[in-house]
Amino acid sequence: QVQLVESGGGLVQAGGSLRLSCAASGRKFSSSAMGWFRQVPGTEREFVASIAWSSIESLYADSAKGRFTISRDNAKNTLYLQMNSLKPEDTAVYYCAGKSGTVYITSPQAYDDWGQGSQVAVSS
Repeated sequence: QVQLVESGGGLVQAGGSLRLSCAASGRKFSSSAMGWFRQVPGTEREFVASIAWSSIESLYADSAKGRFTISRDNAKNTLYLQMNSLKPEDTAVYYCAGKSGTVYITSPQAYDDWGQGSQVAVSS
């Protein structure tokens, strides 16, 4: 099992940037596909981006393409999400998650390990 702790959320104006980090503990991190999800209260958890253990493959939701970049540093056991050109509709709690196998499954149910979430608020 992998323990995950997100950080880096906060309040930012529209058009601004934030970088989320997810610190992982446990030997599985470097062999796990990792993803970022977000959730607004009262709605379903939504896929944002995922990355393979090797960083060779990544996948983005349409809402994130061109604005967000997912990356990882296996030596530091850390996952990142660089978010640029933020919009008010990006406001949500952001979660990092880990799974074995392919990055191309975007369902939250496919992910085994979850962090506690980090709040991102974008003001207009």
